Amino acid sequence: MPIQIVRNDITKMKVDAIVNAANESLLGGGGVDGCIHRAAGPKLLEECRTLKGCPTGSAKLTKGYDLPCRYVIHAVGPVWKGGTCGEKELLESCCRTSLELAKEKQCESIAFPLISSGIYGYPKDKALHTAIEVVSEFLMDNDMLVYIVVFDKKAFNIGEKLFADIQEYIDDRYADEFLASESSRRLLQNREILYSEECMVLSASKSLDDALEMMDESFSEMLIRKIDESGMKDSECYKKANIDRKLFSKIHSDKYYKPKKTTVIAFAIALE
Repeated sequence: MPIQIVRNDITKMKVDAIVNAANESLLGGGGVDGCIHRAAGPKLLEECRTLKGCPTGSAKLTKGYDLPCRYVIHAVGPVWKGGTCGEKELLESCCRTSLELAKEKQCESIAFPLISSGIYGYPKDKALHTAIEVVSEFLMDNDMLVYIVVFDKKAFNIGEKLFADIQEYIDDRYADEFLASESSRRLLQNREILYSEECMVLSASKSLDDALEMMDESFSEMLIRKIDESGMKDSECYKKANIDRKLFSKIHSDKYYKPKKTTVIAFAIALE
């Protein structure tokens, strides 16, 4: 998945667009907002004045001016009030709107700060969870490199722990939960997911005997064949499976690649 958590100064990120954690006036402030305005120069403020503000949960786009990015997307996140006043939904909305604005401008890369996690008081771990959820959903249907930029070491450690926790949760629980879900039951009407110590095989066979005969086929060989049979392009397949392009290339080219259960499930859903 093309999401990277990096510890950096967002004003130094060489991407197509950076997201500014702005206030409703869009006229600058403290924290990330102030840093971005100072780095971009006075022309950014001049353009922001023409935008007439922005409501919480939304975002607006300007040029990048003296920044190393083409665009600045000014996203207005919520003030944290304990989590019972729609804060998560508002944060999701401004993240989603930012991604859509970047898509409209055909951006291939974007960098987000932890919106609302500064003076607005949104807990950093919750803000990071929400950002990853929204970005992951967006990347199911879009190809874009997304950076989540944190400045302080504590936030970066939260990011590392969060990714480790997510991976552990997926490996330990997601496969079993998937197999118990309604979507998996529909999937298994025409496909069987077989697992062995040697390899994993997706099978469109109608019988177990047919499926077992396919066990001599490597995962990469099977995947190439199934993509060809589906009439799907490679790019369509890995995007729908939410698989990073580099990982897909490795799977595609490595006959001896042994995928995780979750990778098999992702491709099974993509090829359904």
